[in-house]
Amino acid sequence: MLFTTTSEAVRAWVHGWALSRGAGEPGVEPWGFTVTIGLPGHRVSHVLPAADEATVRELTASATGPGDRLKAFVPAESLATWIAPGWTLTGTPGFLMSTALRHDAVRTPPPLPTGYRLRTWTRSGVAHARVHDPDGTTAAHGQVSVDGTTAVVDRVETHPAHRRRGLGRAVMSTLTGTAAERGATVGLLASTTAGRALYEATGWHVAAPLANALRGPDPSRRGIARSGPDDTGNPPSAGMSTGHRA
Repeated sequence: MLFTTTSEAVRAWVHGWALSRGAGEPGVEPWGFTVTIGLPGHRVSHVLPAADEATVRELTASATGPGDRLKAFVPAESLATWIAPGWTLTGTPGFLMSTALRHDAVRTPPPLPTGYRLRTWTRSGVAHARVHDPDGTTAAHGQVSVDGTTAVVDRVETHPAHRRRGLGRAVMSTLTGTAAERGATVGLLASTTAGRALYEATGWHVAAPLANALRGPDPSRRGIARSGPDDTGNPPSAGMSTGHRA
């Protein structure tokens, strides 16, 4: 682990993740951070660097907006017993992972299978990498934000039809190389269980477990007919993924 504590790693990750997602500066709370995403099905994310049962119970009982999400760096089985009614775990158990970024490494375009091509660009401070197949369809992509000396790799995905061809590695190599060139010395990412093996094979290490929960519509109001708009807002939306969580 490249940080003294999990809380230190999460603090660095949440600022880079918010930048990557085009969100505002994370709001500081007594228990952690609130990141306003503002999308249907993903209104805000509450991020708890050091979650405990009492804090999770209190927070999930008071945060009742449909699309509210919770990210806690604890085992999923623990979070499942702490969340209030109306909340459910989402996805599979995940991990916060970290790695040192080498500035002395020479970055060369990674080899790709015949016919595939890599495109890179930067928008609003976030670097993107996208691999297209011979037909021009997106086969893999990802992005990275740099906040000080920390890079947060995000949204690395490979289409199922194009897996096991080294595309994910090519995207990761491109993103981390770009981040190192921009002065980052450490990389962070939120990984699914499926993505963990890829990242560990390329030098990443687990810093902490990560569990996610989602607040759905108020269960007490389901099925009640209304003459006006739904006063609880939009329901969560269902979302190519391999390595990362939303």
